[in-house]
Amino acid sequence: MNTQPLPRPTESELEILAILWKHGKASVRTVHAEISKSKPTGYTTTLKLMQIMYDKKLLTRDSSSKVHIYEPAVSKEKTQKQFVNKMVNSLFSGSPAQLVLQALGSSNPSREELVKIEELLQELKSKQ
Repeated sequence: MNTQPLPRPTESELEILAILWKHGKASVRTVHAEISKSKPTGYTTTLKLMQIMYDKKLLTRDSSSKVHIYEPAVSKEKTQKQFVNKMVNSLFSGSPAQLVLQALGSSNPSREELVKIEELLQELKSKQ
């Protein structure tokens, strides 16, 4: 079993991961075009960041053709869990309830989201 901790992506790395989670796989050019829609950035900056992410094992790379195709090596769910656990422990004194109360109190969840939350609460209650 692999006991090495997952590498923690930076904010810029998370932007790239979000694009790759959405597309599945993509070239640097595709990722760069997507990032450029929301902020100005250079192509070489995107390229270098994706190379670093490959070295950190956040991405895999298919180098079999002229255009390298990158794919996320970490799942969205595991990455979210990693960040939520850190947030719960550092900002909410280890209390998931405080995190949930803060999140629900400062946002306006949809009816569908509230139903999902209620279902999860019922599932958790039934396990106790």
